[in-house]
Amino acid sequence: MRCKVCRGHAVVDIRRHNAAFCPDHFVDHVTSQVAKALKEFKMATVEDRLLIAVSGGKDSLAVWDVLMNLGYDTTAFYLDLGIGGYSARSKEAAVAFAGSRGGKLITRSLREEHGFTVPELSTLTRRVPCSGCGLNKRYEFNRAALEEGFDVLVTGHNLDDEVATLFGNVLGWNTQMLGRQRPVLQERIVGAGDSRAFVKKIKPLVRIAERETAAYALIRGIDYIVEECPMVEGNTQHRYKEALTLLEEASPGTKHRMYFGFLKNASDRFAEDRGSAELIPCTDCGAPTVASGAHGVEKLMCSFCKTKALAHARRAERTNDSVHGAEQR
Repeated sequence: MRCKVCRGHAVVDIRRHNAAFCPDHFVDHVTSQVAKALKEFKMATVEDRLLIAVSGGKDSLAVWDVLMNLGYDTTAFYLDLGIGGYSARSKEAAVAFAGSRGGKLITRSLREEHGFTVPELSTLTRRVPCSGCGLNKRYEFNRAALEEGFDVLVTGHNLDDEVATLFGNVLGWNTQMLGRQRPVLQERIVGAGDSRAFVKKIKPLVRIAERETAAYALIRGIDYIVEECPMVEGNTQHRYKEALTLLEEASPGTKHRMYFGFLKNASDRFAEDRGSAELIPCTDCGAPTVASGAHGVEKLMCSFCKTKALAHARRAERTNDSVHGAEQR
């Protein structure tokens, strides 16, 4: 293979673009695609303070690297989910990257902040791990961005992630989620005031496929955690990705056509389903929650606080049962 730009030896081919690139020009290609997404969807400006949610994986570290090189004011945020050695290795990767690039990194622990880990939460609430994990990450990422005064929250969702989510939402005709599936989710305010409830959220990697972020990380010398989360086995999203990859191999560009075709031709048709209910502060933590149906209710908690309360209540029940059993013996 020859590089499309310089005709030198190519190391990465991108079939949907009918192009191949040498290491230097592949890095340029990824950088230009991210810059194009930032401009096309009006994601952020160089004056914005960006908080990047990092997991220690290839996508979040790659988008951090690209945004730093583009001159954006970036700080990363790592949330320790308490998933054994996996979380320890993930944190090490994020810390090592920050050290090697001179990047700013904020770290927090789910256990230290709320008294439980993702595995414990799954056991206590009797829900699948990915459900509680996603809820906790969304809550803590937004909370950190608000508390630290950031303008924009950045995630490392790539083209494969977005098209798999779109595929699942179409299969289930989840019109509310289809209405919200955009590369940019604008900030929202609480009630009639001017305080922010949700920070603006962007996905700069929507033009980059998963294998391309892996190649970018390799070329740029980014030491990321390769293993998948041990609690993700059986995740439906992964099955969607596998099916779409088969289609992509048979017809290069399928993923890109599906996702960007949806944005161009169908996304606005679900605008009314996005939900515009008034947001009010959670009575426990102050985080935003939907005001609909709140009339006459003295205590309205957000989804996170409801889940947290359930987990602590179940833990208390188990403790009481253990103490009672010991007394009987």
